[in-house]
Amino acid sequence: MILRMESPALPIRVESWVRGEPLTHFKLGTLYIVEFWTTWCGECVGEISHLAQLQEKYDDSAVEVIAVAASERGSTAEEARTNLDAWLTKKGLELNFRIAFDYAGKMKKSWMAPRLSSTTPTSFVIDRDGHVAFIGHPMQLYDVFPKIANGTWRTSDEAKAADAGRIAEAKSEMREKARMQAFWGKLGAALKAQDSSTALSAAKEGVAVMPDDINVHLVHEDLALHKIHDMETGLPVMRQLARDAIEKQSELWKVQTIRQLSNPPEKNSDVPHSDRFAIGKDLAEHILVLNSSEGRPGRKFLSYVAVAQYYFESGDNDRAVDLVESAVKSLDGPWPMAGEEKAHYLRLLLAALAKYEDEEPKPFSGTKNALV
Repeated sequence: MILRMESPALPIRVESWVRGEPLTHFKLGTLYIVEFWTTWCGECVGEISHLAQLQEKYDDSAVEVIAVAASERGSTAEEARTNLDAWLTKKGLELNFRIAFDYAGKMKKSWMAPRLSSTTPTSFVIDRDGHVAFIGHPMQLYDVFPKIANGTWRTSDEAKAADAGRIAEAKSEMREKARMQAFWGKLGAALKAQDSSTALSAAKEGVAVMPDDINVHLVHEDLALHKIHDMETGLPVMRQLARDAIEKQSELWKVQTIRQLSNPPEKNSDVPHSDRFAIGKDLAEHILVLNSSEGRPGRKFLSYVAVAQYYFESGDNDRAVDLVESAVKSLDGPWPMAGEEKAHYLRLLLAALAKYEDEEPKPFSGTKNALV
């Protein structure tokens, strides 16, 4: 069964109610927003606060929010419930709606599996007649909720197109997941049998089947260069990966690739320096242009540690220090960031800064362009 717009609402099946009166079924005439979330998901926490504002705005319009705490961490239900209660006491005092506890995952499974996804946060809207009016990310919900509330959404072409698009995307993700499982199964079996030839063939096949998945490319490169130590195969793979990253104009691809080249350095000790540092130089320069004022100012704290590591290994400690200091300043950028997340990045950056400031420069030469 696929849960879609117009489907009847599924049953409420939770272990306990943390806040608010227990609800056994959806009442006709009331519009319900059912939000699956968890306290350890930063995105979930941010969206749950917005739902409190939505509840307050529509408080006089028979609109109710139900937050289902799904996948709370804890070795037992009691431990997970204690963690949830502690979070709510410390950070969730403003939440003005029912909160349910679903440690066993019965409700999450019965709702999210037919939705074709297990990703949180996810919002469901149950219309006043007991049928599904919306399924998706809460950020998508805010724009359409006024139309849902006034009863014009479900009959609109926009709603039907959005729901069809959601289902098509979910099916595509499921096919991608199946391909990934098949890839890891074949690769894992070959590695377990110590069959290098089959493992390398499986990795090459994975790249062909999933060309837009950076992780599969990284596995291919890592296997050839660092596990099988096949330089004849591995060096062209490394060069191609760098070219692909640059051509895609993807910061993620560039950062992941340069990190593969530079961290940890001993992993690449048998790779010719002239090749490795030439490839790293091209990647580093493209990442810096992408984050420059002339390009697209980005979150430097996400990429500059990897670039700094390249400059550090190539002997330019001063450049490495400058980049990390710039990354530290970027933590105060305009994007929203939880305090814990900011503290995490700051610890990483300060550790790198201390490392580069304490080390003596290591001269290195031989950075001819290996990507030409």
